[in-house]
Amino acid sequence: MVVCESLVRIFRTGTRARDGVEVQALQGLDLTVREGELLALVGASGSGKSTLLAILAGLDTPSAGTARVAGTDLGTLKGRARTVYRRRTVGTIQQQTAANLLPYLTARENVQLPMGYAGVPRRRRAERASGLLGLMGIAEAADRTPAMLSGGEQQRVAIAVALANEPRLLLADEPTGELDTATSEEIFDALHTANTELGTTVLIVTHDALVADQVSRTVRIRDGRTSAEVLRRPRVAGAGGLGGLGGAGGLGGLGGVDAVDGEQEYAVLDRVGRLQLPREFTESLGLADRVRLVLEADHIEVWPDRDQPRPDGVGE
Repeated sequence: MVVCESLVRIFRTGTRARDGVEVQALQGLDLTVREGELLALVGASGSGKSTLLAILAGLDTPSAGTARVAGTDLGTLKGRARTVYRRRTVGTIQQQTAANLLPYLTARENVQLPMGYAGVPRRRRAERASGLLGLMGIAEAADRTPAMLSGGEQQRVAIAVALANEPRLLLADEPTGELDTATSEEIFDALHTANTELGTTVLIVTHDALVADQVSRTVRIRDGRTSAEVLRRPRVAGAGGLGGLGGAGGLGGLGGVDAVDGEQEYAVLDRVGRLQLPREFTESLGLADRVRLVLEADHIEVWPDRDQPRPDGVGE
């Protein structure tokens, strides 16, 4: 559903080109999202995740590299084609609940609105809007305006709005960022319902550990590149289970499965062989500037460079 290859996005500060400073928000990012997948994307502020989301939503264009959604090359979209893409292929949910809905329309009218722009026959709009609100568990709120709804109810209506035109991909930008824990669970359940009941591919940008921990795959972005993936599997108890394939604990044994909690973290190797090691690992061993690589029969070892001064004696 989503394929990003060596994706680059450069912004220039300043009003005149010769005075501006170039800032690379994305620096050769690679990402693949399978059709029908529910995936969480996490990263610190400034990591590039919001820039990526804007490109996938059709709101921005890559400076280099490629980004394809459902077979559409987003770098080549122009004018009418970009508008059609945004209306039919992708649906978006913003973090600020008030930004997703028009305050003077009811919940049903908000859901029906994008259908009109996409040319959905009028006779189908009310029926589909009611069905989506029911699927989100808020059918009783159909005739209420956003001011009459709680924050969680507003976000569930926003999900229904984003699903109105049957998009192939649903993008949710911090959908639980303004909500308490109990309400966040309701929003995740609504997104999960959209994924399982409608078959919609869902990509969630989140800092919410509750959400990130409930999806089968979490992709981490750092410095404009995908840096790690966390895959979650069912718990495995007892010797001889899946845990025998790899060691437990953090990134140890990148190819295995953690038998303790069914979770394994992988570092991401990009198309030119670059690898981002977790900062806590590099700082713990004092890895900087240059490391020594040793190729073994079935793995690669990364060692500190003993010829370089070690900070505070680390690694001695």
